Amino acid sequence: MLIWDVLRRRNVVLTPEEWVRQHVVHYLINHRGYPKGLLSLERGHRYNQRQKRTDLIALDAAGRPLLLVECKRPTVPITAAVAMQAATYNQTIGAPLLLLTNGLQHFCWRVHFEARSNEQLAEVPWYSGSIE
Repeated sequence: MLIWDVLRRRNVVLTPEEWVRQHVVHYLINHRGYPKGLLSLERGHRYNQRQKRTDLIALDAAGRPLLLVECKRPTVPITAAVAMQAATYNQTIGAPLLLLTNGLQHFCWRVHFEARSNEQLAEVPWYSGSIE
């Protein structure tokens, strides 16, 4: 089965993880004000000399990473190991917001890089165009 991807502007295979990713994309655009043009799917980055892919990154108005999203299929629980994976990716990406979801559970944090701490948020912040 295929589903239309509004960001890639083509049909993609509807896997369980893709189902979660597409719901997050539509939620960010339609319910949190994130501009479609500032969302990037499966962007490549390097970590420890290995090529990795992020599920979704929202950029700020200046093109800097604002929100890193890690999507899992609904049968994969959001555990400390999943949070560590996203935090590890974010060491090279530097997004001040992290969202982990399996479509059923959602966890969002604000990352305070200078203080080396995280603050769990009740919901994904509205898009404001900047990191501040």
